[in-house]
Amino acid sequence: MVSPALGNEPQQSSEPSAQPGAPKVALAAKIALLVVLVAELMNILDSSIVLTALPTLQESLGAGPAALQWVTAGYSLTIALGLITGGRLGDLYGRRRIFLVGTAVFTLASLLCGLAGDPGTLIAARILQGGGAAVMLPQVLATLHVTFDGEQRSKAFGLYGAVLSFGSVLGPVLGGVLTQSDLFGLGWRPVFLVNVPLGLAVFLLGRKFVQESTAERAQRLDLTGVLLSALSIVLIVFPLTEGHAHGWPLWCWAMLAAGVLVLGVFARHQQRRKDDGPLVVLSLFRDRAFSGGLSTQLLLGLSTGMFFMTWTLYLQRGLGMSVLQAAVAFVMIALGELAGATVAVKAAGRFGRRLPQAGILLVLATMTAYGIQIVSRQGDLTLLAMTVPLLLLGLGFGAVGGPLADMALAKVPHENAGSASGLFNTSIHLGMALGTALTALVFFSATGGSTDGALNRDAFTAVLWWVGAAFAAMWALMFLLPTRTSNQTD
Repeated sequence: MVSPALGNEPQQSSEPSAQPGAPKVALAAKIALLVVLVAELMNILDSSIVLTALPTLQESLGAGPAALQWVTAGYSLTIALGLITGGRLGDLYGRRRIFLVGTAVFTLASLLCGLAGDPGTLIAARILQGGGAAVMLPQVLATLHVTFDGEQRSKAFGLYGAVLSFGSVLGPVLGGVLTQSDLFGLGWRPVFLVNVPLGLAVFLLGRKFVQESTAERAQRLDLTGVLLSALSIVLIVFPLTEGHAHGWPLWCWAMLAAGVLVLGVFARHQQRRKDDGPLVVLSLFRDRAFSGGLSTQLLLGLSTGMFFMTWTLYLQRGLGMSVLQAAVAFVMIALGELAGATVAVKAAGRFGRRLPQAGILLVLATMTAYGIQIVSRQGDLTLLAMTVPLLLLGLGFGAVGGPLADMALAKVPHENAGSASGLFNTSIHLGMALGTALTALVFFSATGGSTDGALNRDAFTAVLWWVGAAFAAMWALMFLLPTRTSNQTD
């Protein structure tokens, strides 16, 4: 394990100082790991915790449908816009410094969200919150990458995967509990205010224990690249997110085409600046593990986004479950994911790509069995009857996230850790946007928004085929990942 510097002065090298065997340093590294993982958890929770609070929020603020949509879309779109730039800022100006700035902005914005008295203020605060998250998040993976080495690094990424998995299913449950509890008569506001004490703790502990590191040859920020990357992401993500709500008009397709064109201009610009501090270091893509990991991460965002969005509707509309029963179903998957992530942590990279590939095969087999169960039991399927499939699905999901990040970033030079982390995080957000678009195509077009149980069951069964195809493609792409991790010898 590479130990963190404990002082508050930034180092000018991408290599952190090592003091092997020092107990205090080992403890500091563990605290640093905890700090960045809590930061990641805050973002994962904030992406989904608000969903179950939306009806109460709408009634409290008198928000219309469009405003309600932007409470969630404003946050996710801002994150997608800023992740690449946020990652590069960490490389250039210090990953701890930028992490603390992002944490401070995120925490302040969370407070403003909780105090908002009208929809416009809440949307503005959510956009600011997304900006803080976009700066904060890339530093998480980058910090893990430069702080740990060997087996400890694989374990750290395994824990990262556990947080990623657990937070994604915990969010809706926690949102429902906080909203229905009506703590101190605050209604929906605690879903945002809960970030304030967490954010303060992350900032204070991060300032003391997270190591500082920068690129060895820090150069000025590529502002033209920032503008081109942001424009291309807006032009791609916005129509994918909004297309279904507007019936996929011509302007959606025009924006998508323009986005692809601008993306090509951006890539050409980065090629020209390859020796002059590009925003994205294109040479990263020469490593097939990074390219394969990035593509797999994109499909992971697409498939899990499709599955969890439609599964929630299936449980409540297709099976007539209450919100509480649906929350229990999420908890079952969360327990399975924790078990899968625990296996990944214990394995510490010893199985290379074989562990996440086995997780994907387990997901595919379980989804097939689950689909057969749905068709055979129809509306009579109970929560108890689906316990085993849900636990197995979670087990498979949990074995993927951490090892995938570990292997995809394994050979990334420390000086480009922020840029690579920004790209890696952007890919899953872009995947979720694609998943949203496909959800509209294969689920909502089949149900037409109807609450009819049979329609929702049939539509969800169709979604399982799409999700299964995405996971099969992920399994194939993982052959680009190494059979062994960097901490193993041949």
